Amino acid sequence: MISYKSKQGYSLTVRIRISSLLNFLKPHKSIPITHWRADNQWDLGRSKDDLNRYFILIFGLMIFGLGEAMLVSSTLGNSPWVVLAEGVSNYSPFNIGESTFLISLIVLLLWIPLKQTPGFGTLMNIVVIAAAIELGLFVFPTTDLVSFQIFYLVIGTALVGAGSALYLTCGMGAGPRDGLMTGLHDRSGVRVGRVRLGIELSALTIGALLGGTLGAGTAFYALFIGQSVAISLGVVARRTSQ
Repeated sequence: MISYKSKQGYSLTVRIRISSLLNFLKPHKSIPITHWRADNQWDLGRSKDDLNRYFILIFGLMIFGLGEAMLVSSTLGNSPWVVLAEGVSNYSPFNIGESTFLISLIVLLLWIPLKQTPGFGTLMNIVVIAAAIELGLFVFPTTDLVSFQIFYLVIGTALVGAGSALYLTCGMGAGPRDGLMTGLHDRSGVRVGRVRLGIELSALTIGALLGGTLGAGTAFYALFIGQSVAISLGVVARRTSQ
């Protein structure tokens, strides 16, 4: 028989591990300064640190795109911008990945009157995410099993959050949508959160009108993507501070 003291010791160990896990996953309120962060948006050196930064940037954008693809394959509802990309693909010869690329270019053009400056990471954002979405749609088959659909939804949202955290910490330029948000904020004086909400709702509405997949997964993504990014930034901050 297991003694009372043994049970107490086991219970204490479990509580400590849970506490450690919760602390490890504690959300971060800002973008941490990492040792791989670029000095400027076009810091394109050839040193070991530069190569590591390129890898982290592209890896982050890749898992971002794969996460978006998992949301599509879940068939429970896409993120707002993929709702728009799918809607565009319904009325054009482009697939979802190509539509994502096209939409990103159009959004980037909107930077011009807002006087926003793209960086190397901005261009990589356009190319890599679009390619990763197409790769993910090839790799992750759709399924009618609810358990797999929920798995796709949860892991997809987590991957988008992790990918966002990695590419943001590289400091090589905002993505097209992020730059549009900050540009409109600077020009209008409207709070960043409200500007981003307006942009996301606009993309979602247009995409839904064009037949993009809108559902419970869209609502789940909207509710949890912020926390996913914040948790991922926290993990990066704690790992790089060790």
